[in-house]
Amino acid sequence: MNDSPRRSPAPQAGKGGKPYRRPKKDPVRILAFEALRAVDERDAYANLVLPPLLRKAREGGDFDTRDAALATELVYGTLRRQGTYDAVIAACIDRPLREVDPPVLDVLALGAHQLLGTRIPTHAAVSASVELARVVLGDGRAKFVNAVLRKVAAHDLDGWLEKVAPPYEDDAEDHLAVVHSHPRWVVSALWDALGGGRAGIEDLLEADNERPEVTLVARPGRSTTDELLDALGEDGGLPGRWSPYAVRMAEGGEPGALDAVREGRAGVQDEGSQLVAAALANAPLEGRDERWLDGCAGPGGKAALLAALAAGRGAALLASEKQPHRARLVERALAGNPGPYQVIAADGTRPPWLAHSFDRVLVDVPCSGLGALRRRPEARWRRRPEDLEGFAPLQRSLLREALSAVRVGGVVGYATCSPHLAETRIVVEDVLKGRGGAEPVEAEWIDVRPLMPGVAGLGEGPDVQLWPHLHGTDAMYLALLRRLA
Repeated sequence: MNDSPRRSPAPQAGKGGKPYRRPKKDPVRILAFEALRAVDERDAYANLVLPPLLRKAREGGDFDTRDAALATELVYGTLRRQGTYDAVIAACIDRPLREVDPPVLDVLALGAHQLLGTRIPTHAAVSASVELARVVLGDGRAKFVNAVLRKVAAHDLDGWLEKVAPPYEDDAEDHLAVVHSHPRWVVSALWDALGGGRAGIEDLLEADNERPEVTLVARPGRSTTDELLDALGEDGGLPGRWSPYAVRMAEGGEPGALDAVREGRAGVQDEGSQLVAAALANAPLEGRDERWLDGCAGPGGKAALLAALAAGRGAALLASEKQPHRARLVERALAGNPGPYQVIAADGTRPPWLAHSFDRVLVDVPCSGLGALRRRPEARWRRRPEDLEGFAPLQRSLLREALSAVRVGGVVGYATCSPHLAETRIVVEDVLKGRGGAEPVEAEWIDVRPLMPGVAGLGEGPDVQLWPHLHGTDAMYLALLRRLA
């Protein structure tokens, strides 16, 4: 920053002759601020930025477990509720929000979250935020922060929502956007995909703002759920809800502390992703079942589960990822798999493999990521409706090539971590019917629902859309197709 806020002036007399008091440096709030600045300035993701910051703080002796938990809550809570807090802050200042410097907005948002979204006492929340502002912004702008946050503190969250959110009856989508802190276009898209009335969409938006559980996967032949549960202890873990390979960790648990995770025999993987891989692996197939392909394998979670399942049947997996650095992540995830596998860096839209050479193929295509807003809350503020237009040709091309790669009678899984209709069923229907100038593809739908036994609320099929509020998973979509002539 140009005004170098960390260089405090020497002690001197202030107004009224009072000695100048240096600001108190709070490591927790400074770390949270640094994480928010990285998200804003570098388009970084909090789940990638925060862990190394916390690790460095722990190694420096500044943090204990409670400090890390508070810093994590401040970062993720502020990002999830950014839209709501922006509306509240805008009501407390005399200028457009866009004219406030982004670092100042970050301090204000952190303060608003402490006031409106946590149990931190009002005086402590305002005082800590002003001290943070003095350290990272300077005394002058700290006065502005103090004045704004005192206005924010005049009402609780419900009181502010009554003031800043339009009535549901006047504008339902805008009301939900402000109350549940999602861009209006995302509310509209999720509502279209979900269908139904107000209760369902409110439950979904609320689920997007909840902290997701940490879910582990026990890779078959390498680890078991019993091993993970034993390692976690009676109070540390629970069986998964749906996946036979899943274990849910108690809040505050550290996956890396488990031997199976450190050794790659188990990993961290959302239960929805586990269900997608298992459904493809268990889809009915006639004839040989020897060669599997993961055509969009990075960063490697589904590939690692597929490789373990394939090894149990004597099949081999080819894991392909376009970006070399992500291909290296896939190699790391698959390291030690007992069965044959290969990892390559290749473009799935211009594949190096021969047509009709695989028995099972998965393409978990690049997408908007609207199904993982619990984990990447900042994504909701970065994405724009026009982004879907950029993904559309790639998604269709990847699915066409996947259907070309599979043999007649083989199975293709089209998956995406988005419930947006433009990224899910519409893509599959367009490819099968040859819309957009491409040749139609002869394939039939396979009903996914029997391949996810015990999972309720899967809709009419044959494809499946999972939901955070119904299944406790990311909003994964899966369509299974059998290649015909």
